[in-house]
Amino acid sequence: MSSSQTKRPLQSLKSRALNGDIRVPGDKSISHRSLMFGGLAIGETKITGLLEGEDVLATADAMRKLGATVIRDDQGTWHVTGVGVGALREPDSVIDMGNAGTGMRLMAGIVATHPITTFFTGDASLCKRPMGRVADPLAEFGAQFITRDRGRPPMAVIGTDEAKPVTYTLPMASAQVKSAVLLAGLNTAGTTTVIEPIPSRDHTERMLRHFGVDVDVSINDDGGRTVSLTGPVQMTAADIVVPTDPSSAAFPLVAALINPESHVTIRDVCLNPLRTGLITTLIEMGGDITITNEREEAGETIGDLVVTGKSRLTGIVVPAERAPSMIDEYPVLAVAAAYAQGETRMCGLEELRVKESDRLAAVAAGLAANGVVHRIEGDDLIVTGGDVPGGGMVETHLDHRIAMSFLVLGLGANDPVAVDDASPITTSFPSFESLMRELGANFAPAGS
Repeated sequence: MSSSQTKRPLQSLKSRALNGDIRVPGDKSISHRSLMFGGLAIGETKITGLLEGEDVLATADAMRKLGATVIRDDQGTWHVTGVGVGALREPDSVIDMGNAGTGMRLMAGIVATHPITTFFTGDASLCKRPMGRVADPLAEFGAQFITRDRGRPPMAVIGTDEAKPVTYTLPMASAQVKSAVLLAGLNTAGTTTVIEPIPSRDHTERMLRHFGVDVDVSINDDGGRTVSLTGPVQMTAADIVVPTDPSSAAFPLVAALINPESHVTIRDVCLNPLRTGLITTLIEMGGDITITNEREEAGETIGDLVVTGKSRLTGIVVPAERAPSMIDEYPVLAVAAAYAQGETRMCGLEELRVKESDRLAAVAAGLAANGVVHRIEGDDLIVTGGDVPGGGMVETHLDHRIAMSFLVLGLGANDPVAVDDASPITTSFPSFESLMRELGANFAPAGS
């Protein structure tokens, strides 16, 4: 959200059963990468189903400034004509990534091994987020980084034309850091390798193969993975159909589970096995979720989710090793836990502290404001579910997922639940309110 925009308080009220057949927006992770990889490939890439939220539109603008041609036609298909790996143009102006942390970190990897200087900035939320986790490994290639204190944007990346291949072991499970290193390797002579102790989202590896890049993935003895590619590479344009985003599907999914007699179908959801942690968890909690019409498209598994509210959720222990497959879904999982019988312990949530907001603190504050019993022990969040009083105002901290999660909380609460600002929702899910209303959700303006 631009700092010039006015806050838009919104509240949700107890709703009737949710019913309908919907398609949520395209997957954000895949949308970012499709624009980036199309801009690096030779030829024209056609993209259908692209998420047209503010984060992804910022990536589209960034690729234009780096020399790619990016056009949307009247039918909603995006046409990206790339310049080829190694041929990016130095931008004439600062690249504003808005709220797109994924976009900024991956773009840093791309430009780090091109002999250009690129300046990045973002909104107030993004400029609080640390970039050192990508700057440190990318500096090993020979790139230079200038940031504010604690590695915060605005950030200048001075790319190198003498890149040295890197072998990097991730200190934490992070698809963003892994991807940034691999993308730097595209224009580096030699083999670039990333070792990840815990497997993270693999959209980058899958899509690079779709664009003709040979990516080697092996399983380590400890269950982690080693991912490598040898550059410099030539990427060939390849059309992409973007599946719908499981992180966006999470909101109507949980809303249907907590409202008795609901019956909702969510179409064409990305079911990449490294993205389905929330679905696995909700089924373990007793959620009635069925996957139908499962199929493969452009290297990704997709399918339809059919969910009902006929079962009562029960609290469970969610293991820390599941976190990489559902890191963006913990706020809405906390909402599901608030309605579950008993105690739900979500383990190993340290990564939530460095998202668009300190999501662990923001979730805890939102639960407290609405009378939900919970506690934080180290990096674990423990929620005791049951009846949800509601009645609170939740501070979103410019975080779209906090806003949507607590609007879902209010759909089953005794009293309305308000968020101080619903504007950031447009960064990832512009149609959230209209789709949820279509299902039967009850939203109304809230007093500031």
